[in-house]
Amino acid sequence: MTPGFEAIWYENHPLRFALLPATWLYRVIAWLRREGYKRGWLKTVEMAVPVIVVGNVSVGGTGKTPFVIWLAAQLKQRGRRVGIVTRGYRGKSAQWPRAVAADADPAEVGDEPVLLARRTECPVVAGPDRVAAAEALVKAGSIDVVLADDGLQHYRLGRRFEIAVVDGARGMGNGLCLPAGPLREMPARLQEVDAIVVNGGDWGHAGVFRGRAIVTRVYNLRDRRERSLESFRTSTVHAVAGIGNPKRFFDLLEDAGLEVIPHPLVDHADVGAAELTFDEPGPVLITEKDAVKCEQVAHADVWCVVVDLEFDADSTARLLRLVLRDLGVRTS
Repeated sequence: MTPGFEAIWYENHPLRFALLPATWLYRVIAWLRREGYKRGWLKTVEMAVPVIVVGNVSVGGTGKTPFVIWLAAQLKQRGRRVGIVTRGYRGKSAQWPRAVAADADPAEVGDEPVLLARRTECPVVAGPDRVAAAEALVKAGSIDVVLADDGLQHYRLGRRFEIAVVDGARGMGNGLCLPAGPLREMPARLQEVDAIVVNGGDWGHAGVFRGRAIVTRVYNLRDRRERSLESFRTSTVHAVAGIGNPKRFFDLLEDAGLEVIPHPLVDHADVGAAELTFDEPGPVLITEKDAVKCEQVAHADVWCVVVDLEFDADSTARLLRLVLRDLGVRTS
């Protein structure tokens, strides 16, 4: 059986060698594009307010969206008026960019924009053209900083501060660029960013900011009643995850002592009644990103697990001090 890309990227499967010619071509194209912006051959568009870009050098889920939610809350607590731009992947809107309200249709604008609008209560604009989205956000007024979700490689959008989020368990995989490896850019790109956030695991060095995923709430999609995650230990649960790294979600539940039947879906998958119904009995636990897409079709035993990133007080203070300094905010 031919292995999936996950096996090739993270288990050093020998099939990666067959993909090396395509990887070399990818690297050349990526390097030429990067050099084009560095040398001014391609135009970078600066916004009227500072832009903080949050991204990664690898594909798949590293925790960018939970980190954007965390950072938006931290900046708001410090008096910043935050707006967010994001791609709106798989959104079927006929017109972009689109302002995204908390009650927007995920089928139109994408699941992550709706989640960001709900969790942050910040103005959110989605669109594949990050510059156009940022311009629309700034034009609407009432913000003084833009957070760009998953924008590290969108060099046309000028930025004041770059943050790379790394999956601390998977790291850089086999260290190769697409398609032989999981990297969008070579690991050396991390030397150019302003801060590296490591989500779980032990990858990295002393200068990174380490966070960990914690479950902060579990609620029923039908009636919004809440339970503790530990209360699900009494029965086998079905875990459904249409995120970049479903295993991270399954491991989180298992680490809490739950007996899990995993049901991984592709990232941004449509989640309907069929994806939430199984022959074996048991409650169904889903991610927050999936929950925004299936609230109207979920049966009475579907529960959303809200996962946030947590940093210790020292890491929070150091990271916010760096960010605010580059935004021109004086800190003590």
